[in-house]
Amino acid sequence: MKGYVQVYTGNGKGKTTAGLGLALRAAGAGLGVFIVQFMKQGMYSEINALKKFDKIFVEQYGAGKFVKGTPSDVERAKCRQGYERLCRIIEAGNHDLIIADEANMACSCGLLSAEDLLHLIDIKPEHIELVITGRGAPASVMDRADLVTEMTAIKHYYKQGVAARIGIEK
Repeated sequence: MKGYVQVYTGNGKGKTTAGLGLALRAAGAGLGVFIVQFMKQGMYSEINALKKFDKIFVEQYGAGKFVKGTPSDVERAKCRQGYERLCRIIEAGNHDLIIADEANMACSCGLLSAEDLLHLIDIKPEHIELVITGRGAPASVMDRADLVTEMTAIKHYYKQGVAARIGIEK
């Protein structure tokens, strides 16, 4: 089966959720899934759930806090480590679906470059489906992708003071 490049971006909720939904669907079909989460570290509810699937592997490469302002050396090192791991996973070709979660945001924060993301597309074997999520997808990445979905925020209860809820937002 031919694999394509999908990008989920925009300022609305649902980018990671869309990627995880695709991972669930792929695992249900017997496909192997590898997810690299940039800028994330911790036991989010989805990590607990994904551990129950023997076809889905997740690795996190974040410092455990939001990147604010200029990224720290630790944040840069974690991101670079994740990127290098992702390149090795893609080149090995042992998974059917690979998700670079928050890779666009890592690019927006200066932790990755648009060229880094384009390199992932360049090295992708024909059979791998590659999903890149996160706000602020570079135009060059969207141009190269086969599918681009922009999540648009129209209304969100967060603006009324509702904090992230376990099992829904985290």
